[in-house]
Amino acid sequence: MPLDVIMPALGMAQETGQIVAWHKQPGDPVSKGDVLFEVETDKATMEVEAAGDGFLTDVAASEGAEVPVGDVIAKISDSAESAAPSHQTADPAPSDDLPDGKAVIMPTLGMAQDSGLLVAWHKQPGDAVNADDVLFEVETDKSVNEVNAGFDGFLGATLAEAGEDVPTGQTIAIITGEKPANPVARKSAGAAAPQAKVEEAKPEPVAKPAPAKQAPTPATNGRILASPKLRRLALEQGLDLQRLVDAGHIQPFHVKDLDALRALPQTSGATGTTTAQASGRLTAEIASEGFTDFAAWAATTAKLTDISALLAGLCAASHGTDTTVAVESFGATTIYAASAQLSATQPTEDAARLRVRDLRFTAISGVAVGAEDVPTLTLTRNGAGLTITLEFAPAQLSATDAITLLSNFAGRMEQPLRHLL
Repeated sequence: MPLDVIMPALGMAQETGQIVAWHKQPGDPVSKGDVLFEVETDKATMEVEAAGDGFLTDVAASEGAEVPVGDVIAKISDSAESAAPSHQTADPAPSDDLPDGKAVIMPTLGMAQDSGLLVAWHKQPGDAVNADDVLFEVETDKSVNEVNAGFDGFLGATLAEAGEDVPTGQTIAIITGEKPANPVARKSAGAAAPQAKVEEAKPEPVAKPAPAKQAPTPATNGRILASPKLRRLALEQGLDLQRLVDAGHIQPFHVKDLDALRALPQTSGATGTTTAQASGRLTAEIASEGFTDFAAWAATTAKLTDISALLAGLCAASHGTDTTVAVESFGATTIYAASAQLSATQPTEDAARLRVRDLRFTAISGVAVGAEDVPTLTLTRNGAGLTITLEFAPAQLSATDAITLLSNFAGRMEQPLRHLL
């Protein structure tokens, strides 16, 4: 059965996406993980990957087109010929018995994400909800995230159950203006189909010859470029992505490279295996944040207009020494040679020693990612204030240093001007 390619939701407030470029043409063969097209929202430009193997057919939107979220824009078929109408749609649930209201979709929270595992509902059908209430938890390629309702009203229908892997862009709930007389709760109609197809298509990528060995691209700055989903699967299976680099495979790596990684000969020694290490996690909450006003003041009085550079500088000052800080915002990452003297903070190509992940302008209200390559401070909204989460490995920071870093950073985000005193 053909797979529908839909316009994904890359943010909870997104209604449309503009197709910047197609990376595949109608009739081209595609493998799961291949980049199909680039889409631009009001926040960022991201690559969208194929959800299965086959041929790209029935392309219904051209480059430059503005497409509503959830619309089918192409199909992945078993042959290069135009596919027959598919029974799988972006929202496969029948609508005749569903209440009228506003749809809540499975969001895309990562560049390589094509589905999300619904971990738990925080509200039950018929419950009253506010826009800022946590509606459900979803596990993506890299973390477990809480997703807010986005609308005031009542939970009129849930269209997926906890434990189901739901395609991004699919409607999983309906919020009504009036309390529903007969709230609906049902399974997802589109959750299971892609799983079977992926399993059937697995043997073919194994037969592909490994690419010729070549040096890693200099632009990686020593970092391994891989999709979050591949990183998670490799960690779960104890596989080392560095072995793909050593074998000369071309970066960035995607899920389709997992078979090639498994096929590499096993090696002994410290680099032959990957083990998940214990992680520390600290959380600080501030009732009101002063960083937004501080950034506006810095832009007008000191011409410091790079908000990410300001975050990097405050992070370095909180750490107590000049260091390299990676700032992730709207899906893009910039590494800074960060200094407590904010005007001296500049982009660099050196490897990062700390990371600030800025999620203030997303619907995510909590994170539990675990230890990463460097200690990571994550910012999420908490009413008029912020929740700041520090995750680290014991080998990266002692408990005392972690507490000091988080306390200093939280204080600077609450009262940034004290940093200048």
